[in-house]
Amino acid sequence: MTMGAFEELKGKAKEAVGDLTDNPDLKTEGQAQKEKGKAEVEATEARAEAKAHEAKAKEKELEQEAAEETK
Repeated sequence: MTMGAFEELKGKAKEAVGDLTDNPDLKTEGQAQKEKGKAEVEATEARAEAKAHEAKAKEKELEQEAAEETK
């Protein structure tokens, strides 16, 4: 489980407890923590996607260099 997913889970729990105990501050804190976790998950996914694109670009660069060497 990633740190972002863990934060999101903790936020959901706090939000639920705040709702059950009628504690608006805890509920708000939980919502904020949940959103922070979501943002962290999205950022991690974006970084992974960027790395995949970089690897593909490097692969194409190497293919191009190999093709140029055979000329």
